[in-house]
Amino acid sequence: MRILIANDDGIDAPGLALLEKAALSLSDDVWVVAPSAKRTAAGNSLTIARPLTMVRTAERRYSCSGTPADCVLTAMTWLFKDDKCPELVLSGVNDGRNVGEDIAYSGTLGVAREATFWGIPAIGFSRVKKAEVAESDAEHLAKLIQELWTRRADWVAEGTWLSINLPSKLPAPLRAARIGRDKVGVCCEVLKEDGDVTEIMVPRGRRDTSTPGDENALMAEGFAAINRLKWAGESPLPIEFLDALA
Repeated sequence: MRILIANDDGIDAPGLALLEKAALSLSDDVWVVAPSAKRTAAGNSLTIARPLTMVRTAERRYSCSGTPADCVLTAMTWLFKDDKCPELVLSGVNDGRNVGEDIAYSGTLGVAREATFWGIPAIGFSRVKKAEVAESDAEHLAKLIQELWTRRADWVAEGTWLSINLPSKLPAPLRAARIGRDKVGVCCEVLKEDGDVTEIMVPRGRRDTSTPGDENALMAEGFAAINRLKWAGESPLPIEFLDALA
């Protein structure tokens, strides 16, 4: 099985190394294309009509000067242009949870979403910060990936991917989560003012809001929260609404 791994924390991130170790226990055909630096909250943005630099750091391992989604795009249009395409794309493991509005902002989930644009099953992994990391984590993660791959007929569909938020300690049982609300970027700090020019910064962090059954609530109880997300499809407008506009 050919597996492509990417992330948004960068080529040297510990979470990427963990996911790579897990994948290599399942296949000897694992490729890594990851951003050259941290690209948090890059969403699904692409670098168009500007040069990208790809650096081969090891066999089947590349750093990309672009965004997380660029990593999938460059793999598909360059690395695998005349070769076998990946059968599975894995993203993460992100340093921090991806919950609520992160579905739109997250570069980790942007990788998975981009994979579905190419018709490839994808799983995005995130984990709470300051997790209780153990040597056995890669083994547990590999078992989960293998089980999900074996059961892919139950979750793979056009335009969908899986988002899995891991709690502090592994192994952890999976539970379907309700998508909550826990927005990042809810304030800014003024760094400098100079006449008409003001320099501001949006700090890291979130409010950690939670309601029963959402991702944060499940992780607090020691579960891994799983969602199947979807970009494809429409939400039809009522005929009466359209008639009123005619």
